[in-house]
Amino acid sequence: MNKNCLYLECYSGISGDMTAAALLDLGADAAGLTRLLSSLPVDGFRVVHGKTKKQGIAARDFDVLVEKDQPHRHLADLLALLDGLPAEPEVLEMAGEMFRRLGEAEAKAHGIPLEEVHFHEVGAVDSIVDVLTAAYCFHQLHIGEVILSPIYEGQGHVKCAHGLLPVPVPAVRNLAEAYGLPVSIQNVEGEMVTPTGAAIASLLWQGRIGLPPCRILKTGIGAGKKDFPHANVLRASLIEPLAAREDVWVLETNLDDCSGEAMGYTLEKLGQAGVRDAFFTPVFMKKNRPGVLLTVVCDREKIPDVERVVFTHTTTIGIRRYPVERSCLDRTIKKLETPWGTARVKQCRAGDKTWNYPEYEDVRRICDESGENFGGIYRLIQNLAEEERS
Repeated sequence: MNKNCLYLECYSGISGDMTAAALLDLGADAAGLTRLLSSLPVDGFRVVHGKTKKQGIAARDFDVLVEKDQPHRHLADLLALLDGLPAEPEVLEMAGEMFRRLGEAEAKAHGIPLEEVHFHEVGAVDSIVDVLTAAYCFHQLHIGEVILSPIYEGQGHVKCAHGLLPVPVPAVRNLAEAYGLPVSIQNVEGEMVTPTGAAIASLLWQGRIGLPPCRILKTGIGAGKKDFPHANVLRASLIEPLAAREDVWVLETNLDDCSGEAMGYTLEKLGQAGVRDAFFTPVFMKKNRPGVLLTVVCDREKIPDVERVVFTHTTTIGIRRYPVERSCLDRTIKKLETPWGTARVKQCRAGDKTWNYPEYEDVRRICDESGENFGGIYRLIQNLAEEERS
């Protein structure tokens, strides 16, 4: 089955209940979720979710109503709760990893070993349900790729079990630091990113930020419990990325009296300058002189650097330039583990199609170290990338 691409707009932060609500509003199977939650070996709670509004925007809320006191739990207790639940292994693995990341963030915040962490707020029933719901909905919606907006967070202080803590709270800051989350502090008083929300985001974060050119297929909106000057919602969209159109510049010059060594060196320097592409084409010039056409493709801001390199290292006395449009497939660099270490793969997408192109330098390094042939290593890395997507 083809995987969907999810775009999460975290302009009001992210929390466990907002994520659960947004994914349910996006179309995750609510009846199946109810059956799963009813099998949790925990009593004294019930889940209520339905339509609401935040500053006039229709949204879904998600509430876990706890009807009796619950014990504090350690990580081992939370993992035991997941063991044996009637859910796909991927769902339980994802939920367990969220709890592990939360535990590590709390352990670092308090300076204690992971196994000694008491999951005060994290171990409460509402967070258990939020994490399990997020994992279930993510799998049920067949999500493969995730793109995040910047994750907005407030400032000031928030009262919790440990007292008055600065925003972002230590667990959120630790998760952002450990997993490179794209957090942006806003001039808003209060906590917008909860530890549970940060743990979910850390697992979904794939290094891609901002909405690419796409078709928006469906949208779900999850409501937060707090009220801010802005609408406190998390918006989740299933999207179909399109080929991106971007403006670049082409710089050209003809050369008929430049040595091959100088031209080769020029290409090296252009690569170091960060151009999009640079190449030579054999041409016949005026007076039937054989020569080469140097073509450079670059962003507008790189034009001065390109001209400096070309004028310095070739014999040209003039460079022509003109803007062009180009269409590009959406692409990311993915790291894969191989028997010979890490290898990078450029993944290019158009709609539901994906192409995997191993990076030349990594293929070359593996061949040099292993003695294997280039084509075999190239195909092996491609197959690993395909297997990871399936």
